Amino acid sequence: MHLDFYVDSIADSEPAVLAAGARRHEQQPSPDGRFVVYLDPVGHPFCLCGE
Repeated sequence: MHLDFYVDSIADSEPAVLAAGARRHEQQPSPDGRFVVYLDPVGHPFCLCGE
């Protein structure tokens, strides 16, 4: 399963996911930055997506 979280601002939301233990994935397939891939503390991917 993969989760996408739609947020008003990725930049404003990123500190919360990093504080919860997530980290940015090494590979970012969105060259325009419309979404950012993270890994949870166990290594499962999820995305923050801009609207």
